[in-house]
Amino acid sequence: MRSRLATRSARLVLAAAVVTALAATTACGPEDPSETGAAAPSASTSSSASASTEGTESGESSDGKGETEAPAGDKGDSASGDKSGYGQSCGTNDLDFTVTWEAQPISHYLVTAKAKSGITCYLDVNTPSVSFGSGTDGVASPVGQGGEDPIKLSGSSVAYAGINVKTTEGEGGKQFENVIIATSEDDPNPAEVELPDAPTVDKPIVTNWSKKRDEVIPRIV
Repeated sequence: MRSRLATRSARLVLAAAVVTALAATTACGPEDPSETGAAAPSASTSSSASASTEGTESGESSDGKGETEAPAGDKGDSASGDKSGYGQSCGTNDLDFTVTWEAQPISHYLVTAKAKSGITCYLDVNTPSVSFGSGTDGVASPVGQGGEDPIKLSGSSVAYAGINVKTTEGEGGKQFENVIIATSEDDPNPAEVELPDAPTVDKPIVTNWSKKRDEVIPRIV
């Protein structure tokens, strides 16, 4: 009888010891990360990430200068169309010229000037520079007829000028197959235009530019 009681008491003591051990383990909680070798989150890394997010939200660039690049459409005036070329004076190389023979009412050559495709310009100099050959005796003298100043050339609009190649009597003069035309005397790019025939030229004259053909019939005044 005594042996059974001793055995039962020993079992109760052992059970109490197990319960005590389990309670102690639960009270300790999760393992400390430092004890297992795991690194705790870095405070500086968290701060940097927060600052980066704030910088992006406030419009700072990635270089940290606090400046943002303007949208492509806001740069310069090109997006809205640059109008700086409008209102320019016509250079000779801005124009196409044709020369035709007009028999009535007085025989003369009619010069027609038209702006090249895509060009808008103004004939600011009223009288064209016209010459035959390289000599001074082939330079046409202005007679001051016709004239609108300035004349806008664009699209299908044209300007006219008239040339009388021979204003002298007799058989004097030289024959030319081409005429040299420029919008001004100092234009660096004069145009050499083929004539419908090879007239005899002697003391030529030229009118002003005009939009009206009947205003550019050259007459000696």
